Amino acid sequence: MFKELDPLLHSQLRLAIMSLLLGVEEADFVFLKEKTEATSGNLSVQIDKLQEAGYIEVTKTFQGKMPRTVCKITDKGILAFQVYARDLKTYFKELNTENREKGGDVLSN
Repeated sequence: MFKELDPLLHSQLRLAIMSLLLGVEEADFVFLKEKTEATSGNLSVQIDKLQEAGYIEVTKTFQGKMPRTVCKITDKGILAFQVYARDLKTYFKELNTENREKGGDVLSN
């Protein structure tokens, strides 16, 4: 019936980070902060969690005297995202099945 969703990806900010990283080769902290509109502290904590899980690689360097953090999704992260998306679809499929049996459509309610 319903698949268990990856709790690490079920967080709105972590899901946003992963979604952004899927579409680019890599992204720096400033880009992720601007796109997600997260605070620096919260974004940093969520990046650490994704890195600890092996979903992203984080490289910290300096550009002149300024620190630069660059994130890149890993193969493990891509697979986890694909599984999460597939499992999430089971919720919609089940809901559509129930609504069709009642003569409706999930999108029309």
